[in-house]
Amino acid sequence: MTTDKDLAPIRSTHATPLVFGAGAAVGVLGGMIGLGGAEFRLPLLIGLFGFAALSAVILNKAMSLVVVLVALPARLAAVPAADVAAHWPVAVNLLAGSLLGAWAGATWAVRMRSSTLYKVLAALMVLMAAALMATHSATLGTLALPLWAQVPVGVLAGFGIGVVAAIMGVAGGELLIPTIVLLFAVDIKTAGSLSLLVSLPTMLVAFARYSRDGSFAVLGAHLRFTLVMIGGSIAGAALGGLLLGVFSDLVLIPALALILLISAAKLVRHERV
Repeated sequence: MTTDKDLAPIRSTHATPLVFGAGAAVGVLGGMIGLGGAEFRLPLLIGLFGFAALSAVILNKAMSLVVVLVALPARLAAVPAADVAAHWPVAVNLLAGSLLGAWAGATWAVRMRSSTLYKVLAALMVLMAAALMATHSATLGTLALPLWAQVPVGVLAGFGIGVVAAIMGVAGGELLIPTIVLLFAVDIKTAGSLSLLVSLPTMLVAFARYSRDGSFAVLGAHLRFTLVMIGGSIAGAALGGLLLGVFSDLVLIPALALILLISAAKLVRHERV
């Protein structure tokens, strides 16, 4: 069972500009690669602002949920609704696994020892770094599986993504998009919109599970902090979207992957003081 469920971070007060700026930095990083960037927010919540692992995950989940809700209309407007609707079986297939995975992942997170959770988060950051490199630095092909194999594989993939998204408090687009492209041969632009449609209910399920645990009170205890960082994340995402394509992926993607790997290394060594 996770033991560091304390509601207050190590440093109890933080200047609003710092919180907003941290959120904006995360938003810019995510916006430049067309994702939410929550995987970059998590190490800031733990390392910079001193939240315990489970508290940081819950806060990250709340922020990710709001950012996805804000991004969804704009993303759907960029891709014709008919194109997204045509692939509704893909979303249903993945949701059949991701909803169960989200509940399971949140359950495991609240039951883990804090030291174990830090190590799990570090391992998942390495996974995210690998997914980032694979998605943005290579041309994704398709597996071309027959339908009888595609459906169960989609459920299993959805389950795994739901677990990861719940434990990290992220939307999971980093994993959903390449999965949709590889498994269902959907173009990457449409896959981005489908990933939001899958991630939103998946996040709601994880959020509902976390709400049953005493650690969920961290959200109410730090509501102002959360709202300020959400504001920064949204503003940063808008700026990052404008910078999309300004920096070469040959430089940007390895740099962002390196950030995740460094964050993972710090989490492995992390100790509460």
